[in-house]
Amino acid sequence: MKFKYKKYGPKIIRPVIPVELIYKNLTVPYEALVDSGADFAIFDLQIADILGINIENGRRDFVSGITGIKEPIYFHEIIIKVGGWPHKVDVAFGKLGNFGHGVVGQKGFFDLFTVKFDYSKEEVEIKTQR
Repeated sequence: MKFKYKKYGPKIIRPVIPVELIYKNLTVPYEALVDSGADFAIFDLQIADILGINIENGRRDFVSGITGIKEPIYFHEIIIKVGGWPHKVDVAFGKLGNFGHGVVGQKGFFDLFTVKFDYSKEEVEIKTQR
């Protein structure tokens, strides 16, 4: 399945794709940046709240972004659906601020899908490995 890069302004495009996050009987459509430099998927705390996830019941860890400031994150197993393909994965929830979308990375995305970036065509192609 191919997804067009999302435009964020003049000459700014990013591989942001639609995903569905599923926990128990709740589904939240959301967007995620496909980031080969991210170790795992991370989504905002508000998404966990919408899904009815008790954050503090998850495995606690810390992450620091480009600023180097450590923030707590909490891992929970959910289903992430991309292009109609559902996969049960551990994702992290943490404060993302005004980022506007989540991030999918190596564990829970690149280990499940074959990903091809084509910047010149402004598209990312994703194929399930099942």
